[in-house]
Amino acid sequence: MPGYRGRFAPTPSGPLHFGSLVAALGSYLDARSACGEWLVRIEDIDPPRCPAGAADTILHQLEAFGLNWDGAVSYQSAHRERYHQALERLREQGMAYPCSCSRKQWQDYPVYPGWCRQGICEPTRPCAWRLRSDLGLRLVIWRDRRLGEQCFDPADLGDVILKRKDNLWAYQLAVVVDDAHQGITEVVRGADLLDNTSWQIQLQHALALPVPRYLHLPLILGADGHKLSKQNLAPPLPTQDKQVRPLLHAALHALSQAPSAELEQAPVEEQLTEARFHWDIRRLPGYVAT
Repeated sequence: MPGYRGRFAPTPSGPLHFGSLVAALGSYLDARSACGEWLVRIEDIDPPRCPAGAADTILHQLEAFGLNWDGAVSYQSAHRERYHQALERLREQGMAYPCSCSRKQWQDYPVYPGWCRQGICEPTRPCAWRLRSDLGLRLVIWRDRRLGEQCFDPADLGDVILKRKDNLWAYQLAVVVDDAHQGITEVVRGADLLDNTSWQIQLQHALALPVPRYLHLPLILGADGHKLSKQNLAPPLPTQDKQVRPLLHAALHALSQAPSAELEQAPVEEQLTEARFHWDIRRLPGYVAT
């Protein structure tokens, strides 16, 4: 695919686990099978959640699994001025507003009720900045490459935070700005972010940014039926070659790519070469798109 540019964008709140590997691998194979670029962006905009050395650990894990990226690694913590400029554009359009409300105040509501839309409820309290999800693009329709046509009204999901009360930038604004700045054409990530896409497309339209294509991969669940995550103590990926080889093979199985049994103990580059050649999103679990 000419001009394909993908990315893997982990939060360095801890080492990668098997669920992270599957997401990274799917993103990597989709890019490489299209002879495209694959970038790595470290989403380190929340320092309290990012222990020292975690980003380096993640990069070492990716290298151990043969997932080598193009160009320099990008760090969101270096891009605050970009986010500020984007927020100013939204504010000028009336699509961003300051909000003093705490989560505890609206905990009985499914989404934030928009109490500060017409003015700050408690001017003496610290304020976050929220997106006016009831303005701008309201009917967000896109075609997910695995799940087919998706249709959301961002207002049903509420006014998402763009900048926190502690002056840290929030994910939704940062990811949109950085994807555009890096020229990302394809976003391949876990299905837990599917509904986030409606806010992001709404922001892309408001900021006159290009809209990439999206592919949301199936989630990897633990024995308890919940998504594997750092929060539920999913074990970190190993970096020793003897352990890496069968785990990479298992990740290919999780993506339903039917890797040859003979490759289970093969070097990672041999496994990846075969996987790149045979990558087919129609094999992904839950595929319905045509």
